[in-house]
Amino acid sequence: MVDLSKLTTEGRNPATMNLDEMTPLEIVTAMNKEDYHVVTAVGKVLPEVARAITWCTESLMNGGRIIYIGAGTSGRLGLLDAVECPPTFGVSQELVVGLLAGGNKAFIKAVEGAEDSCCLGEDDLKGIGTNSKDTVIGLAASGRTPYVIHALRYARRIGCKTVAVACNQDSLIGKEAELAIEPTPGSEVLTGSTRLKSGTAQKMILNMISTGSMVGIGKVYQNLMIDVMQTNEKLVIRAENIVMTATECNREVAKDALQEANGSVKVAVTMILLGCEAEKARKCLEAAGGHIGGALQRE
Repeated sequence: MVDLSKLTTEGRNPATMNLDEMTPLEIVTAMNKEDYHVVTAVGKVLPEVARAITWCTESLMNGGRIIYIGAGTSGRLGLLDAVECPPTFGVSQELVVGLLAGGNKAFIKAVEGAEDSCCLGEDDLKGIGTNSKDTVIGLAASGRTPYVIHALRYARRIGCKTVAVACNQDSLIGKEAELAIEPTPGSEVLTGSTRLKSGTAQKMILNMISTGSMVGIGKVYQNLMIDVMQTNEKLVIRAENIVMTATECNREVAKDALQEANGSVKVAVTMILLGCEAEKARKCLEAAGGHIGGALQRE
């Protein structure tokens, strides 16, 4: 039988022993107070998160991918972060990948036994052609999920950079990875419900990893989403607003530049700032590795 008694994530929180007797206001007050521990816990592992960003950036620059792999809430959070990258940063769906124990259908309904499998994690990585250029990030709040353990073991064996994100110190998945990120926000308001503080801690870390990596490969100029995809009316306006903000031009100029740039915000901004046509802007960006700042310095 699996012994969970020593895991921080499974401990009872003394501040909420009478949770079932609390009023709604008392419940949310207690939860809000406990969430402060999440920020503190994540703050203690920032050097490790920064190292993960460095590895992920290197993978993306060298033709590799960021691959999140997990089960339950942890896996769903990885999948969520992955699917948000294409619309936010204009990257392909294959660049940041989320693998969930039991497949994507497990996002809605858990697949029985999937997270306890010792072979599915490896099989899932093989199924997407994982190779040594990729960075594989294993996610498990408990830090002991077999699906993730064996996935990381395989990833490391084939030469991937491997990262583990768990919410218990000295986790089993941490021992399998080259880099362990282990924030410990403490026992949950609702005992063992790691979708709460542990899930929040993991989400914060994934936000940092994906955003930091995209900054590293030139998907951000200043603090603007310079490669945002214009898939709806709101995002069309956002694209125009980004061009206007970055170049201090008016909307008509922004629209014209975007049209000439075939909708590329990055090219439109570079055109205006350099006072050049789209083709030259593209060449300048290519020479600068996709970074607008680098393109401007070269001219």
